[in-house]
Amino acid sequence: MMELMTATPLNVTNTSDITGRNSSSDEHAELRQYLKIMSLIIFCLVFVVGVFGNGVVIWVTGFKMKKTVNTVWFLNLAVADFLFTAFLPLGVTYLALDNHWPFGNFMCKLNALVLSLNMFASVYILVVISVDRCVSVVWPVWAQNHRSVRKASCVSLGVWILALILSAPSFIFRDTTPDNGTIIYCYNNFALSDDNETPSVKQLGQFRNQTMTITRFLLGFVVPFTVIVSCYAVIIHRLRRNRTLASQSSRPFKIIAAVITTFFLCWAPYHMMALIQMVNHTAIHSSETLDHVISIGVPIATSLAFLNSCLNPLLYVFMGQDFKEKVRKSILNVLETAFQEEVSRSYTYTNSMVTSRSKEKSVSDAEV
Repeated sequence: MMELMTATPLNVTNTSDITGRNSSSDEHAELRQYLKIMSLIIFCLVFVVGVFGNGVVIWVTGFKMKKTVNTVWFLNLAVADFLFTAFLPLGVTYLALDNHWPFGNFMCKLNALVLSLNMFASVYILVVISVDRCVSVVWPVWAQNHRSVRKASCVSLGVWILALILSAPSFIFRDTTPDNGTIIYCYNNFALSDDNETPSVKQLGQFRNQTMTITRFLLGFVVPFTVIVSCYAVIIHRLRRNRTLASQSSRPFKIIAAVITTFFLCWAPYHMMALIQMVNHTAIHSSETLDHVISIGVPIATSLAFLNSCLNPLLYVFMGQDFKEKVRKSILNVLETAFQEEVSRSYTYTNSMVTSRSKEKSVSDAEV
């Protein structure tokens, strides 16, 4: 049977059969319906807050703040989150239509690519930020002489290229298939075949599923966070020895630490559920308990992963005084400009009316 994404519009797939494991348990139908409604509410909230919040971050860091290495990092992080949240209405529609995909095969592939791209780009930008902070603390003189906006932009471009390469399988293996002629599923077709009965084809699909899941877990979670934790262990050790440096690095350190912690808490359940799905699907006899865990855990893990894309702007506003001031001043400037334009138009219109009436009166007096 094909591996379908029946729980959520995510790369984390529910590896159930079309009419198999999930539909066999009616006692959990009410709970699954509740989780579906919860997911829809969270997805819509993430879309609104994420598009607006990340749009503001892109606007401020890209156009209002002085270009620095740090603004380049956070601009790219916001672009990754903005791109993902902009595609969320497709996932919301898919879930609202009970896993019917009306947008075609290409958009099914592109939607999966954007999710994977967001995950890899975000985590590797956080890795770059952590390494950059570590170098700045351990070798401040070298960092001052070699850190530049141009180099940061080149590194960011490299991160996007790496994220695109790692996300390519999500685009390649994504596919659509009709069911009973009424519902079209958007799912992971790891075998790249419509043959679901031949043992060799099924075995190939399972092998690719395992490879992709383990690779995503290692390269998208374990390796990046090992580097991040190592960098911050070095930073903390150095800051404890230098109190002056610690006081200077306090606020930026807290913001970056909050962003990294949030990413970890939001994405860890996602990867855990992916591993559980893989183990349960490849087992000779699947566990009914794990089936229930997956059916309940996948929507929750998905919602947390989605939620991460709208949390960073809130962290910047509540923890970053400089960013907060820039946002406030920028919005005030926009409003002031808009009001000034309205006042100016009104003033010009009033003057023109007064002038016109004066001319009319002059002509009338002359005629008398």
